[in-house]
Amino acid sequence: MSVKNKQNIGGLEAKRRKRTWIVVTSALVVVVVAIAAVVLTVKPWTEEFRHGGLTIAAPPSPVKALPQVAPAPVTAPAPSASGLAAALAPVVGNPDLGIFAASVSDGDSGQVLWTQDADKPMIPSSTAKIITVAAALLALPGDHRLTTTVVSGATPGEIVLVGGGDPTITAQPDGKGYYPGSAKLSDLVAQVKAAGQRVDSIVVDTSAYAGPTMAPGWEAPDIAGGSIAPMESVMIDGGRLDPLVEYSPRTDAPALDAGRKLAAELGVDPARVKLGTKPAGAKQLASVESAPLRDRLRDLMIHSDNVLAEAVGRELAVATGQEPSFTGAVTAMSTVLRAAGFDLTGMTMLDNSGLSTDDRIPARLLNRVLTVAALPDTAGGQGNSSGVTTSAGAADDPLATMLDYLPVAGGTGSLASRYVLRDRAGAGWVRAKTGTLSVASTLVGYVLDRDGRVLTFALMSNERPPEASRPALDAVATALRNCGCS
Repeated sequence: MSVKNKQNIGGLEAKRRKRTWIVVTSALVVVVVAIAAVVLTVKPWTEEFRHGGLTIAAPPSPVKALPQVAPAPVTAPAPSASGLAAALAPVVGNPDLGIFAASVSDGDSGQVLWTQDADKPMIPSSTAKIITVAAALLALPGDHRLTTTVVSGATPGEIVLVGGGDPTITAQPDGKGYYPGSAKLSDLVAQVKAAGQRVDSIVVDTSAYAGPTMAPGWEAPDIAGGSIAPMESVMIDGGRLDPLVEYSPRTDAPALDAGRKLAAELGVDPARVKLGTKPAGAKQLASVESAPLRDRLRDLMIHSDNVLAEAVGRELAVATGQEPSFTGAVTAMSTVLRAAGFDLTGMTMLDNSGLSTDDRIPARLLNRVLTVAALPDTAGGQGNSSGVTTSAGAADDPLATMLDYLPVAGGTGSLASRYVLRDRAGAGWVRAKTGTLSVASTLVGYVLDRDGRVLTFALMSNERPPEASRPALDAVATALRNCGCS
């Protein structure tokens, strides 16, 4: 259904006011920065993708986000293309943006208001997670969970740990691992013991995943650097060697390490753990479930978790009949988005997290996904201007949930340390997914302009170091916030 036709639907204005309230509720945050004399030295970006290790001065801390909820004015003037062009002119020519592509839209009408090379395929870095999450929201139920089991082995005294694609299991003694609500290894141990089976060896079955464990464009140092672990179908705390540290070094053998953790808890020699497959007709001895998909999607977006993004890609592949591999996950994601009406021209993806430097996405596509998420609901919730349709009983707009997964500038997740030393006018108002590689910095999200209108945006910088390009991107987003763009 076109935007024009949508505006003719009876009762749409009430729907629009409802959606506007939701978006403002998500975005309007007052950020209070404590004055501090000490300037810390940290990595040049929140550690989502590093591929390097430069240092810069950090803003004062702490930063505290306080929600202040208020509706946007119903009479807020609509932004215009000329207004956007005038507001952005002083900042989009900054050479620190490098190779720059962008797209900005009115979140209420869906109209594209300003672009620069919006069809140019660009390295998306972590903003690629937006399309992975969008496909998951469209194709999977929010309460979907992943199951890890233990079954009897082929010989007496042998058990098999069968990975089901859940990388969030924790072995922490108190059950509080890196991921909130994760499955507990201790529950598997208790169930195996209750089954009364003697255990003297453990097989780890990783056959739930197929293909290579590392994608093209990934770098082996990123395992030790904490950005990724080889993708295997069972892990403990995402493969972290220090389970409670976000960018702890990861193991290069996550499935075997999970089996060894299980062995230690059962009093089995870790040397008697090996990879293999469960025998046909094996008796189930224990099982645990992951947190629901909606929680895992939130965590992967807020913290830019690459392992979670890749696991969700394979979860989507299984649900749509594709091979649970990098190739199958990308195929599944693309198929879902294309069926929903999104134009994928110019997109080339080799993974689902954006860690690969060989990935390419045009700004047009990333902005369109955010625009559709922000558009007012249609009457009856039977679709929106992307062509997305929902099944009976589904949420009216499955993509709208994504708006609440985005970090808040100066307040949460991978935006917590940004907009607090410079461009502070954007703090609390910009809500966006970040992306950082040594060769790319990106920012995709939404903001309320000075007139109270929602603007969605995709800002993509390539071929400039992040310590230069990230402040330049933040300045563009702040210009959108400061814009009275009618």
